[in-house]
Amino acid sequence: MDKMVLKGMEYYGYHGVYEEERKLGQRFYIDLELELDLREAGQTDDLSKTVNYAEIHNLLREIIEGKSFKLIEALAEHIASSVLDTYTMVDALTVHVTKPHPPFDIHFEGVTVKLHRSRK
Repeated sequence: MDKMVLKGMEYYGYHGVYEEERKLGQRFYIDLELELDLREAGQTDDLSKTVNYAEIHNLLREIIEGKSFKLIEALAEHIASSVLDTYTMVDALTVHVTKPHPPFDIHFEGVTVKLHRSRK
């Protein structure tokens, strides 16, 4: 299966278990790997034969900057289901949601949730 990978998309959202996170907000990074047949798009150079990644970026912005989730697992699940519902040519996808600065007393680069969903 062919893949389209969108890496390092950055959004500002209000997600987290702690009230301060939902009040102040923070950055989130999204990587999205879409599994779909890209042959016809590649042969015809026709945008209608693939997914428009600018539209996907806007969909993710609406999700991440619109609604508040306590868990990034819930955010990732909502992203996956929204993309599969909106883009029927996508057979499966992998979503990475990274919270780069979780509110802990120890230093580390962040936490990432990775999930894979398919139509099967």
